[in-house]
Amino acid sequence: MPRGLVLLILFGLLASAWPARAQGRVLDPAQYHLGTEGFPEWQEFVGKKPHGRRLELSFDAQTNAAEQTLLLRQRDVKQGWQVQLNGRRLGSLVAQETPLVHALAVPPGTLRDGTNTLAILPPTAVDDIVVGDFRLVPTPLKATLGEAFLDLAAHDASMKGGEWWPCRFTVVDQTGALAALHPATADTNSVSAALRPGVVYAGTGRVRVGVLPGVYTVYASRGFEYSVVTQAMTVAAGQTAAKFFGLRREVPAHGWVAADTHIHTLTKSKHGDATEDERMLTIAGEGIELAVATDHNVHADYTEAAQRTRLSDRFTSVIGNEVTTKAGHFNAFPIQPGSAVADFGTTNWAELLPGIRATPGVQVITLNHPRDLHSGFVPLGPANFNPVSGAALRGQPFSFDGLEVITSAAMQSDIMLLFRDWFALLNHGERITALGSSDTHDVSRFILGQGRTYVKCADTNPAAINVDEACRSLRAGRALVSFGLLTDMVVNERFGVGDLATRGGRGAAAVVTVLGPAWVQADRLELFANGVRIAEQRLAPVRGVTKARVAFRLPRFRHDVHLVAIASGPGVTAPFWETPRPYQPSSKVFTPRVLGATNPVWLDADGDGKFTPARAYAEQLVKRHGTAAAKLFPALADYDEAVAAQAASLCHAAGKDLRALEYQHALRTAARPVQHGWVSYAGTLP
Repeated sequence: MPRGLVLLILFGLLASAWPARAQGRVLDPAQYHLGTEGFPEWQEFVGKKPHGRRLELSFDAQTNAAEQTLLLRQRDVKQGWQVQLNGRRLGSLVAQETPLVHALAVPPGTLRDGTNTLAILPPTAVDDIVVGDFRLVPTPLKATLGEAFLDLAAHDASMKGGEWWPCRFTVVDQTGALAALHPATADTNSVSAALRPGVVYAGTGRVRVGVLPGVYTVYASRGFEYSVVTQAMTVAAGQTAAKFFGLRREVPAHGWVAADTHIHTLTKSKHGDATEDERMLTIAGEGIELAVATDHNVHADYTEAAQRTRLSDRFTSVIGNEVTTKAGHFNAFPIQPGSAVADFGTTNWAELLPGIRATPGVQVITLNHPRDLHSGFVPLGPANFNPVSGAALRGQPFSFDGLEVITSAAMQSDIMLLFRDWFALLNHGERITALGSSDTHDVSRFILGQGRTYVKCADTNPAAINVDEACRSLRAGRALVSFGLLTDMVVNERFGVGDLATRGGRGAAAVVTVLGPAWVQADRLELFANGVRIAEQRLAPVRGVTKARVAFRLPRFRHDVHLVAIASGPGVTAPFWETPRPYQPSSKVFTPRVLGATNPVWLDADGDGKFTPARAYAEQLVKRHGTAAAKLFPALADYDEAVAAQAASLCHAAGKDLRALEYQHALRTAARPVQHGWVSYAGTLP
């Protein structure tokens, strides 16, 4: 088919997606790829020449005495792109990668008689975007998006006359793009709803929004534990369409508190777009029960905002602080009101972390997004951390309590990268709890609670969570990491995550359960001992909540190991819970995945009543047998590759060349775990 005909068909489809009365004047129906030639951001842009770094369109018009509305479509926008008309800034594209319809007000007098110029101006950073299908509607923004209305309400469908539930409504048009929405109330300062393109969080479970006349798909959701209800809605000009959505709690998480330990607001952090009141709506609307306020270098307290929005009965808020330094970001909580802020000017962890710990009330310190680059520093980067031995290369103390292995607003291209870092820390002897969090600064771009941690704690009253109990559980590792799945494990029928498990009579057994809502699938379950995968189970698609229940017979370990189970599956592409792209990608290929992980069950395989990490075993062996390969390698044969890697790091620290002929010859006949551990550590050296 000729390319010109293909474009005509495409433009015709785009035009049909606009309601007839809202089409207004078509300025340009084309879609333009803007970006920096030779620097494609994602695989879909590789080999494609962008239209340019900027876009300018000329059209004839007359001066507008009253406000008009500019409509456009956009996708894959990550950075700040300005929209200008005749040199006057109308606003910016929405920083969101999901396709959406954007509506901008054109103030009186912006248009002029004769030729007009519409410009899309780029940021300094590399960003491939698609933008186009520009239309000018001769009515004010409020009137344009007030031709038709949607009345939406969500309630508990598990009982007759069930209560209205705070929730999220996601509205998309016929192309699947997030729809342009407008609040239907005159009170723009209302705290009952938080509205962004295609998304509205309703604090009371009920909301009325203005839309363009047309055909829509509406999703009602309430976070990971709940069902999603989808309804098609058609609304004509001058009409209101109404739908009720019956939601159900699907994932049984009794005895586990849903926590997001990394939350920001525009009000206190001064970036992002979620005000403090809007943040309360997103916390309640995503079903988070324990919300930790962590704005940058300020002790944030949600108490007044929760009361103001009448949502204080929906969750327990915790005063916290993201201590943001040039040597890493650390969350600290809980904090006593009125306490002084820790010194965030120092970069010496030996001074910084005790200073944070000394803040009155603090029980938990977490290291946030540890592979992200901020201020030229990567906390677990190659200059600071050995990813195989888990050693600190600058001598800095790893005295934090938790490590974010999932940060949904700052994902890694390799979803397992931070788990491997965490395994290395555990093998080195650190006791650090793995956490999931959102780090969201926004209402909808990054979803609050998408990455979350389930903490072992009484959860019968979400407004009265025992914060001390929750913190004790976090420090003890009685927590599960959730990013679309919930994975739990019991060893020898009675030992759960955080427990020291004794050996069974015929060896240990681990039973792993994987849960998730109907709208998520799992396809893989892996079991790790000391960070080494010892078992894997492929999982078939399941519509039910229980995705898998698998019993693993464990090897007869001769030494202690920490056991961790991780389930994963295909990512969510639907707009109500879309899996976010990596924040600082290391690959142009994006493969979305969901994941659920346990914290360790500590297996006391040697029966001495305590847990011995891989580092301690290696120290004992090197002390007993020395660094000579002839004696050390046979002694390592009874241990796994984690112990061998630690032994290699100790030999290296003693001044030994791990690539010397002595070691190379001995490796040829060494046990396979010894080979793997030794080579993996040696591969980290220059």
